[in-house]
Amino acid sequence: MNKEEILRLVAEAESRPVEFIKQGVADGTIAIPYNPRHKKCIPMGVGKGLKTKVNANFGTSQDYPCLEDELKKLEVSIAAKADAVMDLSTGGDINATRRAILERSPLPLGTVPIYQVVAEDKFTVDGIFDVIEEQAKDGVDFMTVHCGVTLASIDKLKKHPRLMEVVSRGGALMMQWIIENKEENPLYQYYDRLLEIAVKYDVTLSLGDGMRPGSIVDAGDPAQIEELKILGQLTKRAWDAGVQIIIEGPGHVPYDQIVEQMKMEKEYCFNAPFYVLGPLPTDIAPGYDHITSAIGGTLAAVSGADFLCYVTPTEHLGLPTPEDVKEGIIASRIAAHCADIVKGIPGAKEWDYAMSTARKKLDWKRQVELAIDPEKAQKILDKRPTKQDTCSMCGKFCAMKVSSEALRNH
Repeated sequence: MNKEEILRLVAEAESRPVEFIKQGVADGTIAIPYNPRHKKCIPMGVGKGLKTKVNANFGTSQDYPCLEDELKKLEVSIAAKADAVMDLSTGGDINATRRAILERSPLPLGTVPIYQVVAEDKFTVDGIFDVIEEQAKDGVDFMTVHCGVTLASIDKLKKHPRLMEVVSRGGALMMQWIIENKEENPLYQYYDRLLEIAVKYDVTLSLGDGMRPGSIVDAGDPAQIEELKILGQLTKRAWDAGVQIIIEGPGHVPYDQIVEQMKMEKEYCFNAPFYVLGPLPTDIAPGYDHITSAIGGTLAAVSGADFLCYVTPTEHLGLPTPEDVKEGIIASRIAAHCADIVKGIPGAKEWDYAMSTARKKLDWKRQVELAIDPEKAQKILDKRPTKQDTCSMCGKFCAMKVSSEALRNH
């Protein structure tokens, strides 16, 4: 697939002119994570003026290394209409898992190479870049690379201690290596080598937020800001080399700080697409963090975030099941859609108008078809069937039926 065809497909999916997409890519405000070696991948754009995208994470762990479980989560992610997926495998045969996902996924696939580096005891300079190139050669579309965890950002963390220290798994592993070896982060020190691989395989780099806050009390601290500034510098270098960039962000952020955090990223990183985990505006809802994430994600996307990484009900508790994956995706898609209405994204408000029209007509079949989760909507209807043309909650007291008849008859 050539670049013109990629641009055309993204433009069609977004209901935008091709020139709009092309200019956004040229400016760095839009990224299209698409590796030509990922043969089944359908190009997807993320960034300014486009629909807010949703990513789903899954992958094996040392405790649960079953590939079939993760392939089921991929199926669920596709059915629930995630826009991208990430393989975060740390256990079992990591290469086999990634390749199986790539063979089956029409969605762009991201990875975090440092997980495989550590799992396979390859944490040397050459070992890191060998794993990155191997993953790129397989067809990975975008990679989270923790380039901003450096001697400078670690120094900020030491001088300004946190409650939760470092909660990014990749960030913590990189920090441990830097401290133990008394050397600079290889991904930062040899950044040009990373860019060469990205150019060679057309891989988008997702600059990871290793210093993201893991508690609302740590949000906006010196370590987080220092890392963000470093990522901004690396963004410019990547663009100069012809590499597409996405910036990753927090994390746990109090609600009243979310807008400012989004603006800060856009300023420091020159309006590069912003990919946020949540953000979660409270720390007290284990089991319901998909809801917490949707609350923060809506405001984040309205304020400039372009890409929401889903959070499942099991966040902070354990590995998600396929059902957890679906709940997380739907919650994030609701947040993304709410933001898209505000952003004026083509088709967003029209979807709501169509649903409202179906409700006005008491057209239950159409309401299910338009639902963001048709399966769940139908199950609820089947469980509490309508006896007339109204729902089982209101019956003859249905406000729409009563008001329509009143206005029509008088």
